[in-house]
Parts: sequence; structure tokens; C-alpha cells
Amino acid sequence: MRIIADLHIHSRFSRATSKELNLENLEKYAKIKGLNLLGTGDFTHPLWLKELKNNLTEENGVLYSKSGFPFILQGEISLIYTQGGRGRRIHNIVLAPSFEVVEQINDALLKKGRLDYDGRPIFGMSCIEFVELMKGTSPDIEIIPAHVWTPWFSLFGSMSGFDSVEECYGDQSKHIHALETGLSSDPAMNWRLSFLDRYSLVSFSDSHSFWPWRIGREATIFDIKLTYKNLINALRTKDGLTATIEVNPSYGKYHLDGHRNCGICMTPKESLQNRNICPVCKRAVTIGVLHRVEDLADREEGFKPEDSKPFFSLIPLHEILTKLVGAGISSQKTWEVYNTLIEKFEDEINISLSIKKEELMKAVDEKIADKIIENRKGNIRIQPGYDGEYGYPLFDEKDIKKIKKIEIKKEQRGLGEFIP
Repeated sequence: MRIIADLHIHSRFSRATSKELNLENLEKYAKIKGLNLLGTGDFTHPLWLKELKNNLTEENGVLYSKSGFPFILQGEISLIYTQGGRGRRIHNIVLAPSFEVVEQINDALLKKGRLDYDGRPIFGMSCIEFVELMKGTSPDIEIIPAHVWTPWFSLFGSMSGFDSVEECYGDQSKHIHALETGLSSDPAMNWRLSFLDRYSLVSFSDSHSFWPWRIGREATIFDIKLTYKNLINALRTKDGLTATIEVNPSYGKYHLDGHRNCGICMTPKESLQNRNICPVCKRAVTIGVLHRVEDLADREEGFKPEDSKPFFSLIPLHEILTKLVGAGISSQKTWEVYNTLIEKFEDEINISLSIKKEELMKAVDEKIADKIIENRKGNIRIQPGYDGEYGYPLFDEKDIKKIKKIEIKKEQRGLGEFIP
């Protein structure tokens, strides 16, 4: 059975999330996106957990809605602590096999702090302590380090992370089997680090809304009979994990280095030339994902491990359409074109990966059809994201001229020159 899964999402009880994030909308837009398995998000929050219990039924570790759409019990935990003389901030995805085990998890966490103030609660324990606590609760719990390269809250993040899995998780590293690559990196970037070969590389959206340009923007494809046990086995062994759907890593908010307040975006080489200092305000820049990968890589770009899984690189369809129709991403004009495609071809992933140009042109004009095909081939140029700013697609000469103006401004500011 082909399963396209997004196992890292949030509910409306997490900070900075849509107030409309409920099970009904999650199911509706998951189907529109082309997903057929979702994480529940936020199972540690008492009000959200109550909703899950009232609306979903358990079978073989999978929860089903009244219409039969499947969910996996999932939450995210933020750990903020000190280790090795540095402040650490690490996010972990947690998967659980049943409501009974979730109750045990929540009971254990309540001894460490509160759960009712945020869907992604914060605790002051180390990753070593956390994994030990989870595995002591149930060996069937799975912990996946979240968005492992993001600067501020991740395993390898430049601001608070570590240089290896073992440095972070210690003797509990044996329980870590999969890593979430995050929006700003893709599998090819992670293949450059030989010590990551043994881990399953997974991609999920970390969505804070149900809109199709957020939910399922990254996903993992499995070929298994859907049970919790089979899903966890695929994560732990790679058997049954067949591919991932990624965004171009330049689209991510932290791909390159930079300083958003000053409008400065730099490649790792440019950052090093400037001693990682912003040439405008003379403060430290945020070191992005590509820079950290370069720091830790022991292989050249382009290396591919023998057992690597394929991946598809796609910009969300709304991001393509909003540029082409000249309207906002959530505007009625953009939705009209999007809905025309969905009505004709069922779901976004199918449109983005499978539908031929000739068929697409039965629903949209040739310009839109061409861009969908270019997206499929990975031929859409992206102005990279940095320091919390998403990257964005460049489609025409107007976009290119805009970027050239930015490059000229960077040169005028002294970017690329040595700054003492």
C-alpha cells in the first residue's frame, strides 16, 4: 500500500497556529494535498487529546476518523537545557502506539512541568534524559529529532546544536533511527555526512496551518500495510520507506546565512570572508543550514550512498500559481485556478508529479502547465531563504532584475570584502 505521510504537524493549541486547525480541516486539506496519513500533532495538550479521543477510533495503533482517514498519535517536545557549557534547544517528534501510552507519556511529563499552555511544551531536561524517560514508558514510542539543521532549535543547529547524534543523545543514541531533514536541507545535502548513513531520512511539514502550501509541503512515502508496528519498522530499518517529497532547500527559511533586519543574505563563502559578521550592522549573522552542512561534511557534493532513497523536489503548487496569476497566495483568483486543477486531477501531489502537460492544458493555460512541468523537473530557480525569511521562486526577467539590484546593493555595502 502506498502511503504518503506527513507525521509532523500541529493543532490550534500550539503557538503561532491557525485557530481553524481542527481534525475536520486537517482531513479535508490532507486529501486535497494528496496525503493519506497524518500525525495528530500536539497529543500532550489536554484539550486537543480530548478532541482526538472523542473523534478518532484506534485500530492496530492507527487512529481513524469517522470517514476512515488515518492518523498516527504524534507530538513535538521542546527541550531547553545546558550541556557542555552551552545552552541547547532541541525539538523532538514523538510517535506513540495508543491513547493508553499517550496517557503514560503525559503522566511522566507532568512530573517535569506543565502541558496545558502550549501544544509544543518546553522542558528543561536533556535529550538523553528525555529519550530515557520515553523508552522507560514504552519501547514502542519512537523519537525523531526534528528539522535537524534549523539554527535555533535542532540537533545540528548552528545556534544551539551538536556536531553528532552521539554528542546530543549519548547512550540513548541507540534509540534514534530516523532524522527529519527540515525544509532548508534535502537528502542530497545529508548524504555528504557519512555518519548519517545509518539513519532513515524523513521529511514532514511541521505545518502550523492546514493550507495546502503548508501541510504536506514535505512528506515521506511508505510502501507498507498500515499498522503502527509496520510504520515504526520502516522508520527503524528503512524497509518499506520508499521516498520523500521535499521542497527545494533554498525555499527553506534558513538555507543560507544572513541578517534579516539588514536585508543581508550570504553564501557560506561570503560569510567566512566577513568572519560571519553582517557588513551593515557589524553583528553576527545567523549561520544557515548549508553552512553547517559544509562544516560537518566529509564527502564532496554529489555523493550518493548505495542504500539512499529517492526524493522528489517540489515547490507547493500555490507558490507557482500565485506568481503566474499575479495575486496573493490565498486570494480568490489563486484558489480558482488551484481548485480547477484539483477538480480535474483529484489532488496536488498527483498534479505536481504525474499529470502530463497535454492533460494539464485541459484545465489551465500553457504557461501554467509549463511551470508545473518545470517544477516537477526541478528547473525553477529559487531565491534562497535566510534568517527566518522563506525563499521564493524566480520566474521571469523582472524577477532576475530584482535580484541583480539586490546583488548590486550587497556589493555597495561591502559584502564579500574582509571586515576586521
